[in-house]
Amino acid sequence: MRSEDGTVYRCSARGRFKMKGTAPMVGDRVSVTVLTPSEGVLEGVDERRTLLKRPPIANVDQVVVVCAPQEPPMSLQLLDRLLVLAESQFLEAVICMNKEDLSLGGEDVMMAEVYGSAGYPVIFTSALLGHNIEQLKEKLCSRISVLAGQSGVGKSSLLNQVQPGLSLRTGEISDKLKRGRHTTRHVELLILECGGFVADTPGFSQLELSDVASNELPHFFPEFKDHALYCRFKSCMHRGEPDCAVKEAVDTGKIAASRYENYLTFLEETRAQERSY
Repeated sequence: MRSEDGTVYRCSARGRFKMKGTAPMVGDRVSVTVLTPSEGVLEGVDERRTLLKRPPIANVDQVVVVCAPQEPPMSLQLLDRLLVLAESQFLEAVICMNKEDLSLGGEDVMMAEVYGSAGYPVIFTSALLGHNIEQLKEKLCSRISVLAGQSGVGKSSLLNQVQPGLSLRTGEISDKLKRGRHTTRHVELLILECGGFVADTPGFSQLELSDVASNELPHFFPEFKDHALYCRFKSCMHRGEPDCAVKEAVDTGKIAASRYENYLTFLEETRAQERSY
C-alpha cells in the first residue's frame, strides 16, 4: 500500500475480507492501521469508481489499448472487444498503434480513419525508435491508466521509453506461433514521475464480454449514436430491422464495415450467453 505522502507499507488484510468472500484489488483506495514504519493492517476498501475484471484493476481513468500492425498480427476483433469493455465501464479509451516501424503502409491510414472517425484518439508510436513517446506520455500523466493488448505488442517496451528507470522485462515474438511471450505475470501499478499511475498487465488473446448486456451493446459503439436517432424503431438493434439508419451508414461507408461486423459477432455472443443463464 502506498500512502498519499509516498510511504509504502506492507499490509496484511483483516479476516473479515475472507469471511465476506471479497479481496482488495490493485488500484483500490483503502484504509490502513499503521503498525510500524513499514507495515500495516488493511481495514477497509473504499467504494470503487470503476472496475475491470480482466485485467483485474479498480479505479482507473482510462484504458490505453496497445496494438501493432504485425508481430503479432493485429486483431481488430480483440481491439473492439477491449473498446467495448472500456465503454461499458465508462472509461476513456486511447488506441496506441505501436511498432510503426513495421507498418506495411496501409495500417496507419486505416486506424486513423476507422477509429479516429469513431471518436477514439489514435497515437502511432515506435518503442524501438522512440517515436511519439512524448505524445503517449502526455496521455498518461496525472491519470490512472491501464495498458491492455496482446502479448508482444510492446506494452512494457513503451513504458520503458516513457520512463526508462522502470526497467520492465520485454519479450520477443515466437517465430513459430507468431505471437508474443508473456513477460508481465501480474498486474502492478507503476508510479510515473509525471504524476500518473499506469498498470502494466499480462497480455491476452481472448476476452469474453460476460458482463455486457446485449441490449446495451449498441451504446458501446459510439459511431452508432448519431445515426441511431434516425432508425424507425427506438429499440433498433441494427441487425434485421427495417429502415435502420446504422445499417445504411455502413452501406454508405460512414461506419466501418469491420466495426459493424464485430458488433454483430458480439451481439450473437452476448445473446447466447444470456440464453445460457
